[in-house]
Amino acid sequence: MAGQQAAYGELMRRHRDGVYRLARGHAGDATEALDITQETFISAFAALARYDGARPFRLWIARIAINKCHDWARRRAVRRFFTFARPMEEAATVADNGPTPEEAMQSQALLARIHAAIAALPANLKDVLLLRTIEGMSQAEVAQTLGLSEKAVETRLYRARQKLAEFLRGDGSTRV
Repeated sequence: MAGQQAAYGELMRRHRDGVYRLARGHAGDATEALDITQETFISAFAALARYDGARPFRLWIARIAINKCHDWARRRAVRRFFTFARPMEEAATVADNGPTPEEAMQSQALLARIHAAIAALPANLKDVLLLRTIEGMSQAEVAQTLGLSEKAVETRLYRARQKLAEFLRGDGSTRV
């Protein structure tokens, strides 16, 4: 039992940053990303007996993380539909009135726009963009993870980058 826990701990240590980056890219929110990361590892450990050792663990855990991100997005859409309001956790956010250098504010604003733009991408484009660009997977690995052809990965990556560029060139109000 102790050896099993150590093995689980090592798997989590090796892959938690990558899973978090995927979740952060999908959710656009650090707190939500932590929850999604935790759900991903709980599901992965529960399904570890079904893991195919011939397939890289990184790709398997990335697929689980993407599924958890999609589940999160569906739950969020349902909540918005029924509440017609922003989530309570967003309403509690208050701007920091402390002195901040102008460059830091501009940088944070740009980063927030980038996160918002990525989060607003359709899931099929977002998945490819995050796995290829943020996680650094090869085109073949992304294709294998998502069950697509390499050409489909290339096309979706191109479209995702185009949509991000359009969003960032504009004032941010155009839909991605």
